[in-house]
Amino acid sequence: MKTLQRFDPLLGALAAVLFLASVLGFGAVLPGYLPLGHPVALLGATGVPHALAFDLLGFVLPGLLAALVALRLLTRVPVTAPWTLRVGGQMLVLSGLAFAAMGVLPLDPTDIDSPASQFHASAWMVWVLAFVPGAVMSGFGARRLAGWGRLAALHVAAGLAVLVGAFVLQAVMPAPVAQRLAFVAWAAWLAAAVPVAATVRQA
Repeated sequence: MKTLQRFDPLLGALAAVLFLASVLGFGAVLPGYLPLGHPVALLGATGVPHALAFDLLGFVLPGLLAALVALRLLTRVPVTAPWTLRVGGQMLVLSGLAFAAMGVLPLDPTDIDSPASQFHASAWMVWVLAFVPGAVMSGFGARRLAGWGRLAALHVAAGLAVLVGAFVLQAVMPAPVAQRLAFVAWAAWLAAAVPVAATVRQA
């Protein structure tokens, strides 16, 4: 078990790299794809070349790793911690599973109102609505524990950044750009969460 725990700090970084590299790589080889003009989900949409590979590498694996990151964070929560920290952690697990579900429920590019597209949109919405309150609740819960200040700040900052990217910025910039900013904030949280949490018990 201790041997496996040594790889904990790499889980989030691996998920973030998988996602970002998939978006950049598959986007670069898809003819006509505009990185700042098309949504990320188009890379995994039904009928798009290499869609299955993108769904696996860009959504499913990063999402499952994100859920595992959240579970590893939960194992570090002391029994005396505020309930917001535990419930927030559980919501972060759910957000990772919802992210993976976006790859299992690909977009239908020919019909945005089709059931397939609606299922994908629902998975995206669950990802946002689980991650934002989960991160913010975890952050405010962590603030009440001595030595957890850095982790608390990371949670709150990531939650608010994803919220702004997913909803607020779409009013002032193209939706694909705002969505990418939300994804980048999530990826940054993924890469940093466990390494920051690893310093907590030394504080």
